Amino acid sequence: MPKVPPPNDHPSINPGFLERTWFTQFHRLWQNDRGQRHAAVPVNARVSVTLSLNANLGKSHDPFIMSTAIDFRSDTVTRPSPGMRQAMADAPVGDDVFGDDPTVHRLQAKAAQLLGQEAGLFVTSGTQGNLLAILTHCQRGEEYIAGSKAHAYLEEAGGGAVLASVQPQPVENQADGTLDLASVRAAIKPDDFHFAITRLFCLENTFFGTPLPMDYLCDAKDLASEHQLRFHLDGARIFNAAVRCGIAPSTIGGMFDSVSACLSKGLGAPIGSVLTGSRDFIRRARRWRKMLGGGTRQVGILAAAGLYALEHNIERLEEDHEHAMLLADGLAEIEELEIQKTAQRTNMVFASMSEHRLEGLARFMQERGILITADENPVRLVTHLDIDQAGLNAAVDAFKDYFHKGA
Repeated sequence: MPKVPPPNDHPSINPGFLERTWFTQFHRLWQNDRGQRHAAVPVNARVSVTLSLNANLGKSHDPFIMSTAIDFRSDTVTRPSPGMRQAMADAPVGDDVFGDDPTVHRLQAKAAQLLGQEAGLFVTSGTQGNLLAILTHCQRGEEYIAGSKAHAYLEEAGGGAVLASVQPQPVENQADGTLDLASVRAAIKPDDFHFAITRLFCLENTFFGTPLPMDYLCDAKDLASEHQLRFHLDGARIFNAAVRCGIAPSTIGGMFDSVSACLSKGLGAPIGSVLTGSRDFIRRARRWRKMLGGGTRQVGILAAAGLYALEHNIERLEEDHEHAMLLADGLAEIEELEIQKTAQRTNMVFASMSEHRLEGLARFMQERGILITADENPVRLVTHLDIDQAGLNAAVDAFKDYFHKGA
C-alpha cells in the first residue's frame, strides 16, 4: 500500500487538510476495499464524517466523501470487490495486440457465449462498442436508425456522425422504450441517390431501466430482415433485462447481428464492455478499434475484472431489482413525490417533484452522506451492488426529512 507523503512533500494537498482529525482516523479505511470500509464504518458514522467534511470543503468531490457516501447516481460507481481485485492481480496476461493475452480471450469467448453470438471484442466502454458497431455495419454516407432518446444517438458525442460519417436518423421513443415500427418503416429511405442508404437499426435494452418486450423484439427483427437492415443492440444493461424477464441473455442477444454489453455498470467491473457478433464482424471491428486507439497490451488485468463479473455478478442483479422496488415503495409514501410506475422495474427509480423542490435537494442529501443527481425531473436513483438495505433506509428517511421538515 503506497504511503501518503508528509504535507510539505505533497503539492496537491494543503497541510491544514491533512491535520483534520478524520484524516488520521480514516485514511487506512479510505485505501481499503469499499466493502471492508462499510463493514468497519456504520452508516451514521459515514454520514457524520461526510457532514464535517462538507462543512470544511463545501463540495462532494473529495475522494473520501465519494468513497464513503451512499451513491445512487448510477450503477457505474461501484468499486471492485475483494474477489474481483484478486482475480485482476492473479490474471495471466500477454500482449493483446499480438493476440497473446489469454484472459481477454476467455472474457471475449464467455461474453459471446452468454449473448448468443460467435465472437467478442473487449472495448473500453459502451460508447466505443456502439461506435465500432456503426463503423463495422455501415459505410460512410449511410444511415442508422435509433431512438431519439437512445444513448447511441443522444449521449455519445455524435461519434457515429463525426467519426464514422454515418447519418443518424432518430425516431421518437415510446414510453416503454420501444420505437413505433410503423415510424421506423417510414424512416427507411427509398432507393434514391438523393438520400442516405439506411443500413442499420439500433435498439437499447434496458431503456431507462425497463426491459423491451420480447414480442416487440421479434417484430423489430422481422422488420430489419424485411428491409435488409443490420440489427444492433446497445445492451448496456442487457443482463438486467434478462434477469428481470427470467430468460437467458442469449435469448435476447441472439436476435441481433451485434450486441454491445457493459461490464462496468451493474456487473461491477471498473472498466469495459464487450462487443459481440459474427466472427467476420468482430474481425472487422478489431481493425476499427485499432484505428480508434483501442489496441491494448497486457489488458488481461482489466479483462479479469470483466470475466469475474460475468461469472459471479449476473444472478445477483435480482437483488438490485428488489432494492429498487423497495426504494420505490418507500418513496411512494411521500406525498410530494410522484414515482414512475413500471411493471418491469430493474434497478432504476424515477421520482418527480415540483421544480422549486429540486433546488437544494442534491445538497441536502449530500449533507446526509447520500449522492444523487437532481438537475431536472425526473430524478433518477440507481441501485447496485454497493447499496444495501441500510442505504435504502437512509435514503428514504432523508427524502422524508427533506419534504416534511421544510428543508
